[in-house]
Amino acid sequence: MSDRLRPESESTLAATAAELLSALRETPPLTHCITNTVVTGFTANVLLALGAAPAMVDIVDEAGLFAGVASGVLINLGTPTPEQREASLEAVAGANAAGTPWVLDPVAIGALPVRTALAHDLVAARPTAIRGNASEILALAGLSAGGRGVDATDTPDAAIDAAVALAVRHGSVVAVSGAVDLITDGHRVVRIANGDELLTRVTGGGCALGAVMAAFLGAARTTGTESLVAVAAASLAYTVAAERAAMRASGPGSFAVELLDALASVQPHDLAAAAHIEERAL
Repeated sequence: MSDRLRPESESTLAATAAELLSALRETPPLTHCITNTVVTGFTANVLLALGAAPAMVDIVDEAGLFAGVASGVLINLGTPTPEQREASLEAVAGANAAGTPWVLDPVAIGALPVRTALAHDLVAARPTAIRGNASEILALAGLSAGGRGVDATDTPDAAIDAAVALAVRHGSVVAVSGAVDLITDGHRVVRIANGDELLTRVTGGGCALGAVMAAFLGAARTTGTESLVAVAAASLAYTVAAERAAMRASGPGSFAVELLDALASVQPHDLAAAAHIEERAL
């Protein structure tokens, strides 16, 4: 961990993250997920453990209606079947019409033509937030051919210029996941150095984070919290829980179970106490 990313228990961001977690649990946000078939169950369980209310609605002629009543929406391109592609476009239109915040997770874009074209269509609709690994963010910005499937071959710092450009161009908060998460709205950059390597050894570790961001953005609607802070709060809550889970796990299998328990048991004050955050203006 960088010496610059010191614990900041008094920081405004960490304090707001704690408040948002409390708000989320007091009024569970209905979190609409169109996500890949590999991680649907895990994602739903992550949201339930955290305190949100998941709904995995990816049916054409229902997705748009549901996005209009949801608190937050996730569009994940991990397995973009023809019906999911149509449902995603429909859900984004419904979310935008209703003012529902939504998250785009452009999984494995770059060299794969179907999902890459869809990602560019969706990002033009101005997502509230974009979450991906560094290679996916570079590919979405048109600066690389992507990573090795769903795995990044670039570091978050290598994608900072691309993330800032995407944030400015589309009015989105861009979150680049990695050993140190990088989050920007084009004007500020937040780095969060919490988490554990075991997150990369469980299917759905990154995809579920996109859903958590959608849930926190939904909670932020009720508190008036800005999107950058909500996305950073989601990353902090998720990665602090991952650290707690890793301390009790003996490997990836037990970690997946421990992560659900840690998400359920993590308390608002734990976020402030464990945060390793750096925030700076651009």
